Amino acid sequence: MNNKDILKQKKSGEGSLPGDPDPQKMIERMIRVNQAGEYGAQRIYAGQLAIVKDNSLKEKIKLMAEHEKEHLETFNNLLLDRKIRPTALQPIWHILGFALGASTALMGEKSAMACTVAVEEAIDEHYSNQANYLGDDEKELKEIILDTREDEIEHKEIAQESLNKFESDLQPLRLAIKKGTKIAIWLSERF
Repeated sequence: MNNKDILKQKKSGEGSLPGDPDPQKMIERMIRVNQAGEYGAQRIYAGQLAIVKDNSLKEKIKLMAEHEKEHLETFNNLLLDRKIRPTALQPIWHILGFALGASTALMGEKSAMACTVAVEEAIDEHYSNQANYLGDDEKELKEIILDTREDEIEHKEIAQESLNKFESDLQPLRLAIKKGTKIAIWLSERF
């Protein structure tokens, strides 16, 4: 079965389970969660920048934060244009994002960069899944998601440069942050 067949199934409701959202609701969820994620990323970087003293690390974080600012503006505009409500959990992400960024920065450069790697791994998978879901009817949204994904992959690579291939002592931190990011994604899509 090719992507066109899958999209036809989605539009007709064929192959969906009771309780599955219709395609329009899925697109609303995508835009809502992407806006929430870009907002959360900005808060993580704000937390890191409040703590980090090393100028070269600060410059890396500022570069990534600037990309996130552009992404957030894009998804804010999509929310407004399509009259989609933002997540009700944004006040929580405001606090938790900053706390995650600050706490990982307090643990040191490697922990701060491990945080970025973990979050971006989850986001890469998330944006990839969204792009695979979208068809030709949403070419513009799909392009925005794929472009944003490319920046997120770049952030992961920038952060990964600060780490050895496998920092075994940071694996539990990375796994916890990645799992937390996936939970935040799930919640923000729905609330």
